[in-house]
Formats: sequence, structure tokens, C-alpha cells
Amino acid sequence: MIVFVTGTDTGVGKTVATAALAVHFGPDVVVAKPTQTGTDEPDVEVVRRLAGCEVAQFTHLPDPLAPDTAARLREVGIPAIGDHAARVRELAGEHGTVIVEGAGGALVRLDTTGGTLPDLAADLARDHEVQVHVVTRVGLGTLNHTELTVEALRSRGLEPAGLVLGAVPDDPGLAERCNLTELPRITGVPVLAALPEGAGALGPREFRGRAASWFRTR
Repeated sequence: MIVFVTGTDTGVGKTVATAALAVHFGPDVVVAKPTQTGTDEPDVEVVRRLAGCEVAQFTHLPDPLAPDTAARLREVGIPAIGDHAARVRELAGEHGTVIVEGAGGALVRLDTTGGTLPDLAADLARDHEVQVHVVTRVGLGTLNHTELTVEALRSRGLEPAGLVLGAVPDDPGLAERCNLTELPRITGVPVLAALPEGAGALGPREFRGRAASWFRTR
């Protein structure tokens, strides 16, 4: 199975959610990042540290920008979606589950010809079981961002399997409390997991030990 992790925006907690999903789907799991931009600690290294799983990063660009923007800025070529699909298929032949983390929001371009994570998922869905999970915030503004993301996925023939709440505060305010109910209601997508705020700062042992409690269904 190939599991895609996308988000409503950058900074919603995709990488920590990806690590939690790796624990959830393990042990025969590998996490792939098609394109990494910027950052001192690559996302796959965060996942490796928290989840302890095998990881693979295909492409790195030094500037903290969308992949196609970062490539154009440096005037360099980067792999096309078809190339990423081939790499993921190789990993899927070696592991029971491949988790693919996108960059930023769902429609961020991963190559310089307009290819996006939904395009990659649609390509791989032709010959593999594919799930797409959407990582989202719970605060004010999330309903619009989440519904737009879900609509974008559905318009490309991809039905999201679940929402992952990236950082739920210990003492949620009115908007957060309401959105815990409203997010699945307005999108028609169930909440798969609710990660507590600060989950990424946990030590690896505690992170792996607590991850199961964040998931509502398998």
C-alpha cells in the first residue's frame, strides 16, 4: 500500500503526522520525501528520529520555497512526477507500506511542469492501493482550507481516507472545540488521528509509545 500525506498548508504538522503514521502502519514501512527544500534537518531525518523507520529523500533544493520555485531560482532541473512515481514503485516492491510526504499544501508543484502530489498519487493508483491523508489545523480558518483541499483531491479522482489533526492544544478554545466536530462534518472525511500539540518535541521512545493513542481507527 502507498499512503500519501498532504496538508492544507505549510507548517500544519505534516512531518510529525508522517512519523506518527509510520508508527501506526509499521513495522514494514518506509517514508519517502520526493522533494525537500530548505531546512537544517530534512523532514525524513525528523521522521527517522521519531519513528525509527527507513526513509528515502529523492531531491533536495537549498532554498525554503516551493520545489518548482526553488528549482527555477537556481536554474536547475528536478525530476518529473513520472520519475518520482518510478522511485516510489521500487520502494513499494520492497516494503509493505510506503508513506509519501508532500511539500506544503496539496497543489504545491513538485516539478517544473506543474506536477503535484495528487498527480503522483493518481499515477500510482493505477497499479497500487493508495490512501491519501490530509493534515490540517484545528484553529480558526481551518474549515475553509480543509474543505478546499478535500475538493481539490476529489476533483482529481482521489477520495481522502482521513484527516489528521496536526496539533491539538491541551486547552482548546471555542474555535478548536467546534472544529473538532465540524471538520469531519463539512468534508465528509473521518478524523483518523489527533496529534497533541508538541508531539514532535517528544523523545523517540515516548513518541512511539504514545502514537497508538492518537489514532481513532485503523
